[in-house]
Amino acid sequence: MGLKTFPGGVHPHDNKEFSKKSAIEKFPIPAKVVIPLSQHIGAPSKPIVKVGDIVKKGQKISEAGGFVSIPMHASISGKITKIAKFTHPTGTLQPAIEITGDGEDNSVDFTNDKNYMEISDDDMKKRISEAGVCGMGGAGFPTHVKLSPPKGKDIDTIILNGVECEPYLTADYRLMLEKAEDMIKGLKILMKIVNASKGIIGIEANKMDAIKSIKNLVKNETNISVTGLKLRYPQGAEKQLIFAATGRKVPNKGGLPMDVKVVVQNVGTAVAVYEAVHYQKPLIERIITITGKIVKKPKNLMAPIGTSYGELLEYCEGTSETIGKVISGGPMMGFAIPTLDTPMTKGSSGLVLFNKKEAKKMGEDTCLRCARCVDVCPMDLLPSLIAQSVRYDDYKFAEKYGVMDCIKCGSCAYVCPSNIKLIQWIDIGKLKVMEQRRAAK
Repeated sequence: MGLKTFPGGVHPHDNKEFSKKSAIEKFPIPAKVVIPLSQHIGAPSKPIVKVGDIVKKGQKISEAGGFVSIPMHASISGKITKIAKFTHPTGTLQPAIEITGDGEDNSVDFTNDKNYMEISDDDMKKRISEAGVCGMGGAGFPTHVKLSPPKGKDIDTIILNGVECEPYLTADYRLMLEKAEDMIKGLKILMKIVNASKGIIGIEANKMDAIKSIKNLVKNETNISVTGLKLRYPQGAEKQLIFAATGRKVPNKGGLPMDVKVVVQNVGTAVAVYEAVHYQKPLIERIITITGKIVKKPKNLMAPIGTSYGELLEYCEGTSETIGKVISGGPMMGFAIPTLDTPMTKGSSGLVLFNKKEAKKMGEDTCLRCARCVDVCPMDLLPSLIAQSVRYDDYKFAEKYGVMDCIKCGSCAYVCPSNIKLIQWIDIGKLKVMEQRRAAK
């Protein structure tokens, strides 16, 4: 069927068989939720409630802290019981709002604007912003900001990212099977806002049933198409997806998708956009995959934002073996978390659990200069050279050779025969370069 792809990358086993056949289940109302004030790129939101306040599901509890920010909303009804620092999926302590539920599921009234496609582009963006919608594929970029390119940056194509190339995760796959019509409606809203003439839905070849069903849904659409993609990680990274789907290459050194007239949005984000514009429903729940070979019943759950990972795992009947490591997100780009008390956020696509053997750490050996990391780097970088320069505190050299262009996909570390922690070194380099840039201002 003429599958497309990009240069570089790797092909790890996808391990999606654990949960791919599990239809989306509605998670029961949790006893309490913890809503982090930072679930997105940009400024954290600011609380507008206080301890003791009674809130309804869908009620705004914090306001955006700036243009590149989004508000948060209560995902259950109940009482505000704490505003403090809690464990965040990044492994850090972050300010959050705790809501103890009343079990009533009392909700604010959502609208049903049947003429939603007739409102202005600005009003659409306002509804998206007020609903607290951000990228749900992991990065968490505020959606209304992505849809506000500067003057002179015309957009002609919206790409929906249905790749889900991270091993184990199947949340987007199930969404495309079960909520495809809402996803397509969301795509049309996105296209209208930026006046794009074309919409593309990119899906990897291990989801052939999704490709087939969505192609059937858009067969009468003249400006929306489905592009099948080869199995290749990180096919879902923005720049790689754009190249595969359109042949356009986003430039390195700070280049953005808008530089080649493209905006990329996750398929889950498209559904959230549709619900925000049509019903003015805030983003208060999402699909999350709970998986791993030690999980007794892996599932795809529609759960309220702020539900603890521990409760989600318990709903899946726990594990069959001792847990060795817990990853928030996928194993390639996710974060190892120290406790299952961690709350899920708008960007929480999955929870992957490993046994002790799978989680075993391998010691680093000397670099062999084999150049495997160079061969697989989708950004055409020299990962081992950059990592070595960071190791020896030569951050100017690391910057010169593209440390800031690294997308931290982990392909280099995946193939390294010496088990060098390339991504950790590159991550340190990014932080140090940013520090030097701020100091130079």
